[in-house]
Amino acid sequence: MNWTILTTEEQLKSLLEKSHTKPQVIFKHSTRCSISSTIKTRLEKSATPSTIDFHYLDLIAHRSLSNKIADELKVHHESPQVLLLKNGECIFDESHMSIYMDDIAAQVA
Repeated sequence: MNWTILTTEEQLKSLLEKSHTKPQVIFKHSTRCSISSTIKTRLEKSATPSTIDFHYLDLIAHRSLSNKIADELKVHHESPQVLLLKNGECIFDESHMSIYMDDIAAQVA
């Protein structure tokens, strides 16, 4: 899996624009949480759909960006959390042990 590291609001704006032509996933990861590490590994070991771009946010290092994402996309903050964006909106979100690549891929199939 090739993560694009998400660190700035400019990147967020760009990926929201890209979501109009290609679905975008944001994985909000807590580097202090074992569940989050387990989910990150699960995603990385899964077959990655080429039809989706994947972005990684270290929410400990970039908490204000994590809050901006929650506000802008109108989703409740969770950690770990996966958000699937299409046409500038969050069309799917899941958290904790409920995150599976197959569920993400099924949303754009």
